[in-house]
Order: sequence, then C-alpha cells, then structure tokens
Amino acid sequence: MTEILPATSKKAIRLARRLLREGDVVAFPTDTVYGVGANAFERFAVREIFALKQRPMDMALPVFIYQIDDLNLVARNVPNRAWPLLQRFWPGALTVVLPKVAALPLEVTAGQNTVAVRIPDHAVSLELVIRVGRPLAVTSANLSGQPTPTTAQGVAAQLGERLPLVLDGGPSPLTQPSTIIDLSVTPPRLLRAGALDVATLQKFLPDLEVV
Repeated sequence: MTEILPATSKKAIRLARRLLREGDVVAFPTDTVYGVGANAFERFAVREIFALKQRPMDMALPVFIYQIDDLNLVARNVPNRAWPLLQRFWPGALTVVLPKVAALPLEVTAGQNTVAVRIPDHAVSLELVIRVGRPLAVTSANLSGQPTPTTAQGVAAQLGERLPLVLDGGPSPLTQPSTIIDLSVTPPRLLRAGALDVATLQKFLPDLEVV
C-alpha cells in the first residue's frame, strides 16, 4: 500500500532517503508537476519507474542535480554558450540535453548518448538529491499518456500500490512541465515548449530552433 506523508516531515524525508538509497522509487513534489524518481545510477530502480508508469523503455528519463557544479556527474562536453543560460534559469523549469557520461546507465537515457538534466526550484526535490547523494532520475508521476495528477492522493491513486511513498507537498504549483532544449546539437533545438517563455530563451540562444 502506498504511504502518503507530508513533505515537510523530517520522518518522511528520512524514509524517502532510505527508500531511494535502497534502490526503490518515491514520488514527490517539484517546482512543476509531481515527479516519481529513483537513484539515477541504480539501473534496476530506474527500470521500476518505467514499470510503474507503464512507460515505453525507449523514452529517456530526465535527471535532477543539486547545483551547476554537479553537472559533470551526468554530462560532458558542455558548450560554453550553455553556462549563461543555466546560470539564469537554474534552479527552474529548464531541462537541457547534453552528451552523457559513460557511467550513467543506458536505462536512464533509453540507450542514447545524451542526458536530459535540470535543477528543480523546489526545496523538497533538492533536499532529496542532497540526502541521497546522487543525481535522481525523475519524470512526471503519472501513467504514461495520462494527465499528471496535481495532488499526492491523485499520484497514489494513478500509480498504484507498487509505489511505496508519496511526499505530499500540496497542489502542484504548475500544470506545465519544464521546457526542454537540446544543447547537444548545433544550432540548439527546442524539444518541448513548457513553463518558460521561448522569446526570453532566445535572448540567450538567438539561433534556437523552434520546431
């Protein structure tokens, strides 16, 4: 049975940390929608995310980090033009795609050589990354193809009893997911229009392709 605990509870955070460190999955609030996450370097935990969501294995999972200095834990060959963009929009609702490091399991990236990464602007999400001590593979807490629930109770009802814990942070602050930009290609490409204004992004990336 899924346990729902307040995200402000120290006991709940400790339980979430233990579950994530033991290779389980946990759902929690983010600065956009509720997410379900696992240690990005535990391939079996990552596979459980796909099973919970009934998500095709050929769809890569985004990765949460704590700070810009941690980007090298999951990505390499970061272009110089990326840094002003990241410093402006991180933490926040911007996901960037970059070449991945070899150690990151292919389950996270759906066999691709790139990884989607961001720093969420949410205290609970960031605390979990810090306490687990590893980047987290995180995606929206919904069944694949279904609307993302805006409450912890909705997450538990949709994902079912295989999900051990949902941290309840109240209603989702946004109904839109993060904006995704592919920085592994030239020119950079907008892969998903999300919470951020495209015109503002183009001030940092004038050649951004919008498809």
